[in-house]
Amino acid sequence: MDTVALAVTDGMLHFELSVAYEVFGSAPAAVPGPWYDLAVCGPHAVRVGRFRLEPDHGLDHLRHADLVIVPGWADVDVDPPAELVGAVRAAHEAGARVASLCTGAFVLAAAGLLDGRRATTHWAHTDVLADRFPRVSVDPDVLYVDNGSVLTSAGKAAALDLCLHLVRLDRGSSVANTVARRLVVPPHRAGGQAQFVASPVPARDGHPLTALLPWITERLDRPLTVEDLARRAGMSSRHLARHFRAATGTTPLQWLLIQRIRRAQELLETTDDSVDAIASATGMGTATTLRRHFNRTLGVPPDTYRRTFRSRTDTAPTAT
Repeated sequence: MDTVALAVTDGMLHFELSVAYEVFGSAPAAVPGPWYDLAVCGPHAVRVGRFRLEPDHGLDHLRHADLVIVPGWADVDVDPPAELVGAVRAAHEAGARVASLCTGAFVLAAAGLLDGRRATTHWAHTDVLADRFPRVSVDPDVLYVDNGSVLTSAGKAAALDLCLHLVRLDRGSSVANTVARRLVVPPHRAGGQAQFVASPVPARDGHPLTALLPWITERLDRPLTVEDLARRAGMSSRHLARHFRAATGTTPLQWLLIQRIRRAQELLETTDDSVDAIASATGMGTATTLRRHFNRTLGVPPDTYRRTFRSRTDTAPTAT
């Protein structure tokens, strides 16, 4: 069971803290076996917005966690407490992954964890982060950045995206999708997607992509082209590309490829289908094509991915 510690002090943002607590503190009913072991860690009873929070442990408990999450820091013009900065640094040195949500990146930067690394935060504060910490490579145009042991996210909804990304890394795409369904949010937005887009989730009636996106996901086994999508949407290919860029931050074909990869992940985790069969079911055509795109997107071939998540499933305790 992975242990997760939320690092809290006075001056944290309650939304980001609540997002992390909801994802890692509540096991989905449909997921068998144990969930994360979550602890809230702080120096004393803390004030989070209008709420008073009683931590489970002191900040020194962070070094015992597998994953430490630092929620948003409310006032980026105020230095975070030295006690918090030191505890986060010590946890990372002890081997924990450390993830910041929104302006929690200022805490990680103060701890030196972002030196020489690419990082992000809420777009309204990226210039401040870059100016104050010149050794950090600040990227203002992404939802989150995964450096392996150190992760950072942009604000609000992107904090949820990063939490789901962490679940996907630990438990697989199928489990992450189950969590997303429970929270009634999109199951995946890639970290490289632009922060500031007109409509990240085009769910409202009348949006040109509202009906098109479900139509695409129901036909991932078919060889779809941009012209096919434009014809279905009743617009030109150029007009479709503009709507996709505004709504998703990417192109129609790149969005389609990501959906195919996510479907392949689910099938690798939940079925014994061959890679050839999965390539056909996801519209990739051949196992060679699937392996190339899968490896390029996730960094491992499909066979390795399946063995990794089957091994985790086989060794995980079953629910009683």
